[in-house]
Amino acid sequence: MWEDLFPSVLQWREERVEQREEAMPFLHGFRRIVYEYQPLVDAVMCVVGAEEGESTQDRIESEDGMCRSLVDLLEKESQSSVFEEGISYALFKVAERGLVNAGEVLLRYGADLNFEDPVSYYNPLHIAVLRNRPSMVRMLVERGAEIDKRDRIHESSPLDLASEEADRVPCLRALLDLGADVNAKDKNGKTALLHALASSDGLTVNNTDNIQLLLERGADVQAATQDGETAVSSLVFLVKEALEGSPEDAAQIGNFCTRVAQLLLSHGADPSCCLCSGEGDEEEEEDGEPSLTQTCLEFFDLLFPLAALLLQRGASFFCSCHGAACWTGHRLIFRRLAATLSGNLDAGETADLLAKAEALLELALLCCPVLPPLPPCLELPVSDQGPGAQALLELHSRLREQETRPLPLRCLCRGFIRRCLQPWPLQDKVNSLPLPDRLKEYLIPENKLIHRPGWDTFKPHHTLRS
Repeated sequence: MWEDLFPSVLQWREERVEQREEAMPFLHGFRRIVYEYQPLVDAVMCVVGAEEGESTQDRIESEDGMCRSLVDLLEKESQSSVFEEGISYALFKVAERGLVNAGEVLLRYGADLNFEDPVSYYNPLHIAVLRNRPSMVRMLVERGAEIDKRDRIHESSPLDLASEEADRVPCLRALLDLGADVNAKDKNGKTALLHALASSDGLTVNNTDNIQLLLERGADVQAATQDGETAVSSLVFLVKEALEGSPEDAAQIGNFCTRVAQLLLSHGADPSCCLCSGEGDEEEEEDGEPSLTQTCLEFFDLLFPLAALLLQRGASFFCSCHGAACWTGHRLIFRRLAATLSGNLDAGETADLLAKAEALLELALLCCPVLPPLPPCLELPVSDQGPGAQALLELHSRLREQETRPLPLRCLCRGFIRRCLQPWPLQDKVNSLPLPDRLKEYLIPENKLIHRPGWDTFKPHHTLRS
């Protein structure tokens, strides 16, 4: 088949050259070069059965026949003054389509692995990743392609590109298997992990699998860009997006944030460290970005699933960077209670709000390594009238009384056993203990504390602090 087709391909190629020369007699320099070797590229793509716009059904029927015809074409054209440029650009095109055998033939004839597309400035490895061609990625790297090479325009490495779309996980895995530097940074200090997070919106792009794979392969969860962007700060940004969205978007973004938070916490992220620099005057620090824990506790009734997760995992109940003077969980929760209870809530909404607050306060007592002292009095804008205000004062009084008494022995024992069973999650470890079910339930009270109807999703809010 291909032997019969070959003469017509050559004739077609010569006609294309003549047409281009007649149509574009005034092209010079770089553009002239492109149009000079484009006919050879077109001829190669015709031989391999992958012309622009060609359907899958029209592709080659025999790999061996295609390779023989491609070899014949390259032998015929090998004396061309633009041969190397032409087959290098053809390599870019076959890499885009994942035609591994054709790519190997072109490389045998001297195609440049690092050829840059004159439009996008991507090389064959970049485009193979963008089109999710893992077999082509492996072949190119094994033949000598620079695995961490960055493009000239976006400064993106193949690993960065693979991290930015969930569909590219096969290429991401291939690159990591082949030795790509998981913590390499671009000119702004952004790693592949930060690329994966920055390109995720929790709605249409959910790079959870990319993030998990990068972390499993050693991605630095503490890495920061020159502007101070970190994995945790990216998550804070998405959490605020959820607060500003619709109920449906908030729920969807919340699910993504909760899954990613679990991954980051499992690999050592500190969600309670203030994201401001900690340098300069107090006004500069106040303008800094709050930590993930601070953000969740500030709006605990809206971000309850993530707030509960952070406390379960032992997140600090005060700023781990600047100490309790910066913020404490007690102050944030009571401030939110006072602000919300001053609104028009019915009895059911008031009870639900207080129940969420008490659940988080109990989780903090159970899971947080160190608790800051409770504020001695409520200096909050709450009226002395109404059932909500009275309930808030009673909660504060109850906690103050609890703070003055030593913890019961059973609580101390529970805390000790939970610490011995770390790291989280603890459910399976507790289930394996030779204890009665009643004691197992006591060891993990959060199952009853936080799993209630309506408490498992984010809710939006449109009055964020500036």
